[in-house]
Amino acid sequence: MSSGIINVRPDPDQVLVDIADYVLGDQIESSLAYETARNCLIDTLGCGLEALEYPACAKLLGPVVPGTVVPHGARVPGTPFELDPVQAAFSIGAMIRWLDFNDTWLAAEWGHPSDNLGGILATADWLSRNAVARGEAPLTMRDVLAAMIKAHEIQGCIALENSFNQVGLDHVVLVKVASTAVVSHLLGLTRDQIIDAVSQAWVDGQSLRTYRHAPNAGSRKSWAAGDATSRAVRLALITRAGEMGYPSALTAKRWGFYDVLFKGRPFKFQRAYGSYVMENILFKVAFPAEFHAQTAAECAMALHAQLRAAGKTAEDIARIAIRTHEACIRIIDKQGPLHNPADRDHCIQYIVAVCLLFGRLTADDYEDSAAADPRIDALRARIFCVEDPLFTADYHDPEKRSIPNALTLQLSDGSVLPEVVCEYPIGHRRRRAEGIPLLEAKFRRNLARRFSAAQQERILKVSLDQQALEAMPVNEYVDLYVVGSDPMWGPTPSA
Repeated sequence: MSSGIINVRPDPDQVLVDIADYVLGDQIESSLAYETARNCLIDTLGCGLEALEYPACAKLLGPVVPGTVVPHGARVPGTPFELDPVQAAFSIGAMIRWLDFNDTWLAAEWGHPSDNLGGILATADWLSRNAVARGEAPLTMRDVLAAMIKAHEIQGCIALENSFNQVGLDHVVLVKVASTAVVSHLLGLTRDQIIDAVSQAWVDGQSLRTYRHAPNAGSRKSWAAGDATSRAVRLALITRAGEMGYPSALTAKRWGFYDVLFKGRPFKFQRAYGSYVMENILFKVAFPAEFHAQTAAECAMALHAQLRAAGKTAEDIARIAIRTHEACIRIIDKQGPLHNPADRDHCIQYIVAVCLLFGRLTADDYEDSAAADPRIDALRARIFCVEDPLFTADYHDPEKRSIPNALTLQLSDGSVLPEVVCEYPIGHRRRRAEGIPLLEAKFRRNLARRFSAAQQERILKVSLDQQALEAMPVNEYVDLYVVGSDPMWGPTPSA
């Protein structure tokens, strides 16, 4: 009996075509997008430099075979490594995501579009070093910023209306897709080849969200984006080598992405690709915590100050109510034991408890030594969340894009402090004027973790100057972040 299948290869899916045409054809003219991309670049690299202080991150970086040095290889900022672009993309990607402190995009799907920088910077650096070795012109940092804007846009626009977490898939699928598209362009692929490469990203196996949620939350969430962006570089390279694509990767009946992994639903789109996502990206300025808790942390810090002014402490708190939005409850409302730092930085009760107890929240506060303080779990047990439907509506409203939380404290004497509400975190576009100086201060602190004063100044001089940065060859900019071959990756000597 015949299957009735007609083996006619279809035209490429429109989603693939639209991505390729945007990457190839759109010229980004928005000065706001480029300025925001520069701030995103320095913040993302700074987050990676801070992550190098954590052995759990550092042990994953470098060549697969220890001691391997790739001629004209991509450099990994803050380390002595010279790697092939695939492994460099993993190392850079893992660094920048490790502490959950880089940028965020919240919509039907959430994610961290600066995760794409792993593949973008590694590929651009590798291409530039090889171009210089051949006597040709390298790429400039404007090329990197343009690729960042487009990667943000692809990841963010697909995320606006399509929830991958609702079908159990991790948002890093969008890192893989966006990185594949822009890296393919950097590599000089044709339109048809970019379509082929992006189809490979959709056909590829996709990560489950298992490692982000109780009872399995763990450190893979800190390197999953590095894995995705490095896989994107690999897919772009094999496509450049002539590997074919799969035109109906999304729409093929029974076997395509929609039917296999998206419950048969085609993607929906709210807007055409442009520069909207980069212009509206959310920065984590103050707290290394899952973004749905950023405003809760701001509220808790304000309440900590109120308690101190009244001569009281967190031990005087009987009960804490968090009025919040649905996505916060779904992702980080967590009771019971927390097993590791990855578990803790995705628990709103833990984040609020630390802020109320100590008036601070740093990456070190998630480590086992800090979590051993019995006061944290004691306070966690007195915190509960409740959804406010208006908060949820405002969270999804494209004109607001708020991430609201409100805290109410009831004290052991029966008194109740006035509710503290925060709708927009300090990293929101509506608070840019307030946030950018703090973002630059964060970058300065992170540079000081790795480099001598002279090297810090060289990096700052170009990084804070839009025109100078855009004009600088990629390899020369990355060289500013190189350290010596000391196995401890200590700061380079003053020069």
